[in-house]
Order: sequence, then structure tokens, then C-alpha cells
Amino acid sequence: MTVLICGSLAFDTVMVFDGRFKEHILPDRIHMLSVSFLVPQLRRNYGGVAGNIAYNLKLLGQDSVVLATVGDDFEPYARWMTQKGLSTQYVKVIPETYTAQAFITTDLDDNQITAFHPGAMQYAGTLSVPTDAGITLGLVGPDSREAMLQHAGQFHAAGIPFVFDPGQGLPMFDGADLLAFIEQAAWVIVNDYEGQLLQERTGLSPPEIAAKCRAYVVTQGGQGSTVYLKDETLQIPSVTPAKIVDPTGCGDAYRAGILYGLTHGFNWATTGRLASLMGAIKIAHHGTQAHQYAQKDIADQFAAAFGYPLQ
Repeated sequence: MTVLICGSLAFDTVMVFDGRFKEHILPDRIHMLSVSFLVPQLRRNYGGVAGNIAYNLKLLGQDSVVLATVGDDFEPYARWMTQKGLSTQYVKVIPETYTAQAFITTDLDDNQITAFHPGAMQYAGTLSVPTDAGITLGLVGPDSREAMLQHAGQFHAAGIPFVFDPGQGLPMFDGADLLAFIEQAAWVIVNDYEGQLLQERTGLSPPEIAAKCRAYVVTQGGQGSTVYLKDETLQIPSVTPAKIVDPTGCGDAYRAGILYGLTHGFNWATTGRLASLMGAIKIAHHGTQAHQYAQKDIADQFAAAFGYPLQ
């Protein structure tokens, strides 16, 4: 099975604030916000939703291809992808642009404030899903508005089941747009905040969303996740991480676990638990593509966490 991931490739500049945002942002002054945070820790990582998911899938032993646009500055990231065995076949360089850039500040409570420059990602709508390339499963992640609409439509027209993962791109769409995505997608994944926004804009409850696709997944960080199916609702437990270091990219690791479970025909109880484990593995490491585990290590950790083998 070949997986195509549509979404961003980006450079992430991650800064860690050695305090708590809530102690510096006053609720009664939010309308005139002007704050500055000292960030003694700073790292520049390879990231973007598509790159992060592809990296985590590779750790699980699943190859995938990324459909994305990047800028003139992409070469070091391209070398990294090649080194890690990740395909750049459908990655297009847009001359005289920057690769998308995220500037992320994290506090001690794992809250994040992010500024994002889309750069070349704004041209992702110039790319088309290669429907004649043997793609059997897709994911539409945060990207330009045009690209997300086009790629979802192209997957649907070609009969290729895909995951709709709107992420931080969700606010770009109104209720009618989101309803169309849900009806085209086979699966929908959001975090709890995005889920509230999705439900408000569409006017649909979680069971009503699940009735329009094969599964509706809502992640809740350390509280685990919920999988809404047409005939049942599953509560997926979280996995206690070895340590909490950096939450950036945990959602992408989770989504890689979901894609792996879908490609291998796992039931949703196992698929969700694998996804939780992948998020826990990621959070124990700095960066979004710095953790490295063999497939056997992941299988051993799964058995230890849940008491049955990953299969």
C-alpha cells in the first residue's frame, strides 16, 4: 500500500520559555497585548506536518511519499530526507520563495504560541495528486486553502480513501467547506480544540460527523483520544512517556500511527493505541524528527504498555 501525504514541509524554529504564559498574559488586557518572552533555548528543526508524518511512518517501516511545495532554501532538508530514506519525488521547488517557516514558543505547561510564514506552501495548489502512481491511501493536512480543497477533491474523484487532518488550517474554511471535506474523506482527525471549532462551524455533533465518514478521531493530549465510529465510541488511553521534553510534532507522530494501522488493517483499538504510543515516544525528544527507534523497539514498547502484541 502506498501512502501519499499532502501538506507542509517546513523549518521549525522552536524556542522554550522558562515560565508560564498565563503568568504574563493578563485576561483583562488581552485586547492590548504586548508581551516579550526570554527564550534561552532555541533550536531549528526539520518539520512541517507532511515531513513529520512521513518520518514517523518510516520509523514504523512504512514508506510514503510527500506532495508539497518548498523554497530555494530547501536543499539541507532535501538531503536530510534522502538520508532518512524519505521520498522527495513529488516535492516541488518554487523559485524565489522561502520554504514554510514556523516560529514556535513553548512554555513549562507545554502551551505553544506559533507564528507561521507559509512561503512556498502558498503555491501547493499548483500540484495535483498523482492518481496514476499506485497511491492507495492519502492524507490531506494543513496546506494552502486552494491545495487542501483541490487535493481532497482529487482523492475523492479517484476513489482513493484519505484522512482529512485540517490542523491549524481549519479556520480558513466555513461550515459548508468543512462539511464537504467530511463527506469526501474516509477518516477525520482533529485535536480537541479543532474538534470544537469543526463542530461549531458544521453544526454537527461527533456522532453525526462519524456517520458521514468511517471514523472521527479527536485527540486530547495527555487524556488520550476518542474514536467515534458509526456504531460505537472508543476511548483510547494515553501512554505515559519516559519524560516530557518537547510536545511539538506529537500530533504528527500520532497521525503516523493511525496511517500505519489503516495500511495494515488493524482494528481501531490497536490503531489508536499505536498512535498514542508514537506520540509518547516523540514527546520524550527535542525536535520533530530527532527520535530514532527500530520497529522491534516500538513493538516491544507497545506490548509493555498494552499487554498484547502489535499485530
